[in-house]
Amino acid sequence: MNGVLVGKTSEIPEGEKKIITANGKSIGVYNIGGEFFAIRNTCPHQGAALCSGITTAFIDSSGPGNFTYQREGEIARCPWHQWEFDIKTGCMIVDPKKRTKSYEVTVERFDVSVEDKGIYVHI
Repeated sequence: MNGVLVGKTSEIPEGEKKIITANGKSIGVYNIGGEFFAIRNTCPHQGAALCSGITTAFIDSSGPGNFTYQREGEIARCPWHQWEFDIKTGCMIVDPKKRTKSYEVTVERFDVSVEDKGIYVHI
């Protein structure tokens, strides 16, 4: 397994992200509620740097003028065309069949590892 040392878990505070490059791929590593998740920093629509967009909540509505914010900090919004993706799964919010690559993340003591077929990111 190839590895890239990126830093320590303390370098990605809760609610923040860090964009890294591993084996030529740009990946956003997110800390959501103390858990780490990673997605490819490429929007499948037209290739924008997905993780450079805002991180937001899922907005739910039961009717006009009535809405609630759910899953705060779990949605990555593309900066070009506002496509939204679930950071935990990589799936697009309005069409889960469309997705950006997500990576399995493990935390070992104070380090975070992102793994995917030849990519091993150690922070």
